[in-house]
Order: sequence, then structure tokens, then C-alpha cells
Amino acid sequence: MMRAMIKKELLQLRRDPRLIGLIVIMPLVLLILFGVALKLEPQNVKMAYVDKDHSYFTDLIKTSLWTDGYFNLYEVTSKANIIEEIRAGRAKAGLYIGGDFSALLTENKQPHITFYVDGTMPSLTTAMKYQSASTTDESVTNDMYFSDPDAPNVVIADTPFIMDTQVLFNPDEKETWFFLPGVIGVLIMQIALILTGITVVREREKQTLEQLLVTPISKTNFIIGKLLPYVLIALLDFYFILAVGWGLFELPQPSSHLLLFVLALVYVAVMISLGLLISLFAKTQQQAMFIAIFIIVPSILLSGFIFPLEAIPEAVRYISYMIPFTYFVEIIRGLLIKQTLLIDLLYAYGALLGFVVVFVTGSIMKFRKTL
Repeated sequence: MMRAMIKKELLQLRRDPRLIGLIVIMPLVLLILFGVALKLEPQNVKMAYVDKDHSYFTDLIKTSLWTDGYFNLYEVTSKANIIEEIRAGRAKAGLYIGGDFSALLTENKQPHITFYVDGTMPSLTTAMKYQSASTTDESVTNDMYFSDPDAPNVVIADTPFIMDTQVLFNPDEKETWFFLPGVIGVLIMQIALILTGITVVREREKQTLEQLLVTPISKTNFIIGKLLPYVLIALLDFYFILAVGWGLFELPQPSSHLLLFVLALVYVAVMISLGLLISLFAKTQQQAMFIAIFIIVPSILLSGFIFPLEAIPEAVRYISYMIPFTYFVEIIRGLLIKQTLLIDLLYAYGALLGFVVVFVTGSIMKFRKTL
């Protein structure tokens, strides 16, 4: 009886070639993709800098940061611009050198420079602080010591200058502030894709789809009617999870509750419409679940949720920008932690709206009122 049951299961599996393909191809694709894309060492991290001194000595500092290949420097006009560049997400780090650097250096007075770090991603923050230590390496500082032979009693400091590190937006480097906003998106993604990913498949397997097909309902009304209940459920779930985060983990309040609501609405619509599209392509609930997993796993690992986008090779990074969760992570961290302005997040909101249009249109085109 056991042999007969095993044979029956294998025969049933063999008759579902699409599921077999997902079982074989999905792990292979993910293994290759993550093996190429996932690296813990970022490169070309954008750094905005201000150099008021513009001397040979400040050039030594900037060159040491540039030549390591870790930072990609570009100049701005003021300290406020550095902070705003990091707030807007155009830079992850900043460097400020005052105009009296050379004068203080030649007098052995240890001038200060300020290194700014985006604190919204603690792992990247730690890596940037470690990499910035190259500015105080002996190969850089050897040419910055000055001694006066007529004043032999002058004590020369161990380091010619001091670098002050300032962590912005998350000065205590709380990991909960980094992880929890993204976790909210992951949970909504799972709920939305699983709920809607099996909705049409379930109708087909229970043979209730035929009853809907003979009604005068249009394709558009069918799709919208399928979407709206789940959008409402997921939207309520979003705020429930967020309220728990505010209550238990003291997540910061958003810069705008209206923008947060728009984010929740658009992101939920993206995930629900994607789940419905999956449901229309899949023939069985198993297939729908496998496709959902195939989307969820890369979304978590390639979106900047755990690993910084700067650590992903440029040849593979374009995949990150094809993932809706990438834009959700950027927006919610900007609203909750950085208090980012709307103008700096418009392109991310626009990208999410574009996904909604594509997925809903695809669902309407894919749905057929015939068996």
C-alpha cells in the first residue's frame, strides 16, 4: 500500500511539469544570482565632501579615500548640503574639512575634520567607519608632521589631525530602526502574495470559477473586485504591524502621515496585484506558492533590506531596481528615520505606481472568460 501511494504521488508530480520546473530551476537561478550578487564589501559608496582648505594636505586625505575604491567622492558647497545629500539618499557618507586645516597643521595643533555617516544601515555604517580609517594611515600622515629645529622641546602629537565621526539620523545605531521598517514590508509581501496568489487557482480547483465565467461581469470588474478586499485587509495589517512597532520598539514617527498612508496604499496595491497575476499564471496552488517564494527570497536579499545596494555588482544591480520592495525600503526608511522630503522620494513613489499599472494591466490581459 505504501509503494502504491508513493507511485501515485510521483505520477501526480510528473503530470505537473511546471511544478517540476520550479523545483529544479528556482534553486539553480537563486544560487547563481546570490553567488554573484551578494557581497558584504560595498564599493563606490557615494560621499559628498566640502574642502574649504584645498591644500596639498587635504588632497592627501581625499586621495586616500578615493584610491581604495570604496568611496566615490563628489563636492558640495556647505556642511548643510552634506547632511541634505545624505538625507535625500544621494550620498551615504560625507566629509567636511575646514579652511584653517593647513594653518593648524603647520602649527601642530591637530585640526579636526568631520566624517558624516548615514546611520540608517548599521552594517554599512560600521563598514564605512572602518574604511575611513585609511585617512589616518601612516602613508597619508607621514607628510603632515612639522617640527621646528629651533624649538626642540615641542611635542608632536601621535596623529597630525583628528577625524570626528558623526552618525546621522540614527546616532545610537539602533538595529531595530534599521530592520523593522523593512520587516513590515516583508510581512505585507508574504500576506499579499499568499492570499491573492491562490485566489483564482482556488476558484479553479474548487470548480467555482465556471459560475463566475457565465455571469455578465467584465474582466476589469472581475480583477478589481478580486483586488479590493485583499487591499483593505493588507492595509489594515500594515498599520497593525506598524502600531506594534511604535508601541514595542519605539520606532520614530514619520515626517508625514499622509505620505506614509500613500506608501502603504500603493505598496499594498503592488503586492496584491502581483499576487493576482501569479494566481492567473499558476495552474495549481503549489505552483502559486513556489512562484511567490521565488519572488519573496530575492526581494529580501537584493532590495537593500539586509545588504546595501552598493555591495551588489553593477552588472546585477539592475535586478534590484526591478523589485518593488527596493523602493518600499527606501521610502519607509526615509519617512521614519531620515524625515526625507517628498521631492526626494517622488521617483520611488512613481516606480511603485508603475508596478501597479503593469501588474493590473497584465492581470486584465491574462484573464479569460473561457475555460
